[in-house]
Formats: sequence, C-alpha cells, structure tokens
Amino acid sequence: MTWTFTSDLAAYLAAAGPSVAAQPVPNTLLLTVADALERRGPHAYGPADPVFGWWTGADGAVSGALLCTPPYPLQLGALPEQAVRALAAALATEPLLAGIGGISARRRDAEALAGAWGRPSRVAERNRLYRLAGLIAPDPVPAGRARPAAETDLPLLLEWTGAFNREAGQPGAASEAALRDRISYGGTLLWEHAGTPVSLAGFGRPIGSASRVGPVYTPPELRGRGYAAGVTHAASEAAYAAGASEVLLFTDLANPTSNGVYLRLGYAPVEDRAEIVPAGPAGPAGPA
Repeated sequence: MTWTFTSDLAAYLAAAGPSVAAQPVPNTLLLTVADALERRGPHAYGPADPVFGWWTGADGAVSGALLCTPPYPLQLGALPEQAVRALAAALATEPLLAGIGGISARRRDAEALAGAWGRPSRVAERNRLYRLAGLIAPDPVPAGRARPAAETDLPLLLEWTGAFNREAGQPGAASEAALRDRISYGGTLLWEHAGTPVSLAGFGRPIGSASRVGPVYTPPELRGRGYAAGVTHAASEAAYAAGASEVLLFTDLANPTSNGVYLRLGYAPVEDRAEIVPAGPAGPAGPA
C-alpha cells in the first residue's frame, strides 16, 4: 500500500484516471481540474507546476487520488481510511507536498490531516456538495428568461466572474480562456430581465457522467429577486441536456440563503468538505 506522487499529468491520468472516474460525485473536483489542465495546459491555474498523487491498495488497485494546482489547496477525492493515514505521514516527508498552501477534503479527512500537518492551521471554509435528486422549478418563477452567453457577452462575464472570485476569496483575474471554452459548448447561461442580464450560472462539461453547476453570481444590487434560482434551474436543465446523469454543485455552508435556494430546486446534500489552511490571513479557495 503506497502513495505515488508526480508532476506528470499523463502519468496521473493513466494510473488514476479510471479509479477517479468510477466515483464521479465525490471526485468531481479532481475530474474537472484535470480536464482543465488537459485542455488549457499545465499552468491553467497558475505558473507553478501541478502535483498529482494516487493511492495503491494492498490488492494493487488504485483506490484514491489527489491533485494540487498552486496556489490553490491540495484537493483530495474519495479516499480509504488507510490512505488518509499514509498521506498524513507523507505531508512531512514528500518533497512535492512541501509547498502546499492548504488542504481541501471531506471534513473528517481534513480534520485528520490538519493534526498531522505539522503547522498551526485553521478552517478557512466549510462547503457542502449537493447532487440534483429531482429538478423543481423555482416558486415563484422570477421575471425574465435564460439564454446562453455569447462571445459578445465576454466583457460582462469577465467582470462578473471576477466579482464572484473576489467574494469567494479566489486569487487572480477571471480566465478569458476558461470563459471562451464554456461559451463554446453553451456552458454559461445569463438570466435576462427586460433585455438586460441580471444573473449568471455556469456548468461544466459532463465528465465521468457528472456535471457541476457553478459559478452562480448576481450583482449585489440585484439580489433578492429570485434571479439566481431562475438561472441555476436553467443551468441544471442544460447540464442534463448536455449528457450528465449526475448534476452537482457546491455551496458555502456560511451562506444559508444559497443553501436554501438549492434545496428548494431539488438538490440533496451528499457530503461536507473543509478547507484547512495555515493559521493567519485568509488564503485562496480551491479552483472551480
């Protein structure tokens, strides 16, 4: 039983890809981040080289994986308990893990690793993963309608995605390449009222049968009118239409309003995750 670490995306996908894809719900972040690295290059999330890892069990089969795209935290997928214990030891000995700035994992795994990290830490964020159990139309239905974003909307998408990132504590500017990619397959929807965009929601390409909705953003002055519910409902429908059999999203547990909206749309909780960072100023949240 052992962890293998590398900076080679191709080696990671060859060794861990089938295992990660077999559990697309708890491994949604691993799937979408690796897909972005394949499409946009190894530095899609920043100039530092990414790090990948996979756990091989006693039977010789891979049964868990992780990745890190600095400056974002180390992202863990579904892991057996013995893999978490072994990773706790590797945090102190593996050179490729020496510079990680945080750990994002299932809550129990994050708590276990925080104690073994060897540095003072704090919980920066608590998230909940939801899956769509049965889509329910918003009630009342907000005024307006959804439409796919187009190239002409790119300046607005850059502005709103940047605002979302700042609210979420994510570093850097919005990625024009990522936004153009989403436009190419209809993965960003705008909710319009009286011909003016008032809210947006995106969704990822189905990977391993799952698609994740996000980001969802409404400018502060337009909130409280149901636009986010309307555009999230539309994005969820579009994800199904694109071929997903599992539609997912993450929420910040510190935001009861958004959690309530998603529950009313038919999303059901799957698991809670925590992001552990060194004690001190807030660090960047994980990549979308």
